[in-house]
Amino acid sequence: MDPVAEIRKIYQHATRATIARDLARAIELLKELRTEEERERAAVYMDGLSQMRSEWNAAHPTRKPSSSTR
Repeated sequence: MDPVAEIRKIYQHATRATIARDLARAIELLKELRTEEERERAAVYMDGLSQMRSEWNAAHPTRKPSSSTR
């Protein structure tokens, strides 16, 4: 599959539960792109994935375990 098409597919199917893995895979695919045209086409999807991750992380920040003192 064409890397840009795969990035688009990742974007279309990303969920809150998979966004970290999806973004990491999309970055690996982005590294494979050879032309400026391909990178420009992929940039829209990469930006969308990044925004989804930011929005979902802001809505549900990761909780750090609290240390109990005795």
